[in-house]
Amino acid sequence: MTLYRNSVFIVKGLREFCRSGYESAAKHFDPKDLEVDLSSQSFMITGANSGIGKCAAYELAKRGGTVHMVCRSEVRGQEALKEITESSGNQNVHLHILDMSQPRRVYEFATQFRESGKVLNVLVNNAGCMVNTREVTEDGLEKNFATNTMGTYLLTTALLPLLTNSAGSRVVTVSSGGMYSQKLSLSDLQSERMSFDGTMVYAQNKRQQMVMTEMWAKLHPTIHFSVMHPGWADTPAVQTSMPGFHSKLKNRLRSPEQGADTIVWLCAAKAVLDQPSGQFYLDRKSVAKHLALAWTRSNEAEKEKLMHILESLSAPFREVAQSSE
Repeated sequence: MTLYRNSVFIVKGLREFCRSGYESAAKHFDPKDLEVDLSSQSFMITGANSGIGKCAAYELAKRGGTVHMVCRSEVRGQEALKEITESSGNQNVHLHILDMSQPRRVYEFATQFRESGKVLNVLVNNAGCMVNTREVTEDGLEKNFATNTMGTYLLTTALLPLLTNSAGSRVVTVSSGGMYSQKLSLSDLQSERMSFDGTMVYAQNKRQQMVMTEMWAKLHPTIHFSVMHPGWADTPAVQTSMPGFHSKLKNRLRSPEQGADTIVWLCAAKAVLDQPSGQFYLDRKSVAKHLALAWTRSNEAEKEKLMHILESLSAPFREVAQSSE
């Protein structure tokens, strides 16, 4: 089954996820969707100092939005902040330094932001990592899981009260087509038992993000949740984490701007709020969450169990953060 999933995924990717797939889809975009004034809107984007996160931050700032860039590196964050403010002409762009692999700090940051009196209309969970050898963080979590899954879970859940207070609020999570190769697995979330494969762990994290989004959409109907696939884009993260993949396909990869397009559309287009919450998007279109005949679907009990596990794992980090206040 894994061979089938991977084979179908590769064929689909070459047809839809490369630059040619974007160019074909873009012929049907409505340019009016992004002819919007975002001066009354506030956005938070994780991983905003490079790649598609940086492109999305610029596009939102260019349209007048207040943008909160959440970055791990202060040096790279400051460089991106300077570039975005100068090129967009928007001074309402702010930098926050945060490592998404540190759950206690993620919760502290989200709590402080929520209690600061700031407004937040849209959260973009873009930050991610693909570590190809198993690393354990100081909190005892496998690093890919800590960043991609636990970081996303804690930041989003801690900011939900703030988003609930904003009419038409949205949460956009940047996933990967790699999730097509994975069925939700709850038996080894920390990748302790299996032979470690960073690409597959990352893909499993992305499936977990899809499930989280589906469950949040049911629990919080006043917020619009979505997950998007940027396609195969030529970004620093891809160059670093997947050098072989990048070398083979570099002439066919999307630009970071093309990869960021659907993020911006999901954040800004009024038409998005007419779509059902909890969907998966590629090139401004809701697409299937599973490959045909790939047996990657999970039942509701499995999805609920993931949420229960994440809540249990996150509880100690919340308690430590609260006790240090």
